[in-house]
Amino acid sequence: MLLAVSLRSSSTLLLSVLVLAACIGQGLDDRRARAATLAAARNWQLLRLDVSPLPLIAYVPTSITAAETLTVYMEGDGLAWLTRSHPSDDPTPRRPLALELALQHAPGVAAYLGRPCQYLDADETEDCAPAYWTSHRFSPEVVEASNRAISALKEGFGATQLVLVGYSGGGAIAALVAARRQDVVQLVTVAGNLDHHLWTRHHGVLRLDGSLNPALEWERLRSVPQLHFVGADDANIPAWIATHYASAFPASERPEIRIVPGFNHVCCWAERWPELYEGATR
Repeated sequence: MLLAVSLRSSSTLLLSVLVLAACIGQGLDDRRARAATLAAARNWQLLRLDVSPLPLIAYVPTSITAAETLTVYMEGDGLAWLTRSHPSDDPTPRRPLALELALQHAPGVAAYLGRPCQYLDADETEDCAPAYWTSHRFSPEVVEASNRAISALKEGFGATQLVLVGYSGGGAIAALVAARRQDVVQLVTVAGNLDHHLWTRHHGVLRLDGSLNPALEWERLRSVPQLHFVGADDANIPAWIATHYASAFPASERPEIRIVPGFNHVCCWAERWPELYEGATR
């Protein structure tokens, strides 16, 4: 049904694909085309997941090989806002950074999961409303849809356990999903939003009052091995948000925070991901 291919290809190929994708514009069709271009270069395909209560898509290898462990990469918030006061009509990301990470996943098999309402056609967005990528971006409905999508991917790959990797706001979703499952053997976030109460206060924007907060669910995450990458120069989600999140855990169970010098919210996660992830799995 799906397909497993070797994901370790040359950095030259990746750079060429990124340059090509960067030449694509920023309209909705262009944003979809960017993701499709990246995926096609690694022989991955789009998969629509029939889950409720919100629609999602995934990108997966064109042919799937069964594996005990499936790593699922979860996208960030995407184009949530056009300005501080005007939400976007569609949250499909301008740059699908989590997809770029997934396409470089070397050990084992991986899949990419978009956030609810990203990448969809107009006739698929009936249940979508801007609240689901603004104030309710981490709502119970969003978490439930993501959780069901992950279960569908797990079944499709014949996996028995999961590693969840979330970028930016996808880190919050990954943590919230991990808190609700018993089959997650590692939670990894990259520039993850692990405490949106602190994050909104830091930026002086409205609280995400319709959203669940990973920082309040630390007790349910105590048994989940965690690693959180943060950029030392990240002004969007500063490193202290992750360290504050970790401080709630007992010292013997405190998640590892790796602060990477020279990195910000976007640079240079995709470019350096193979070596960073290799270090995470040693």
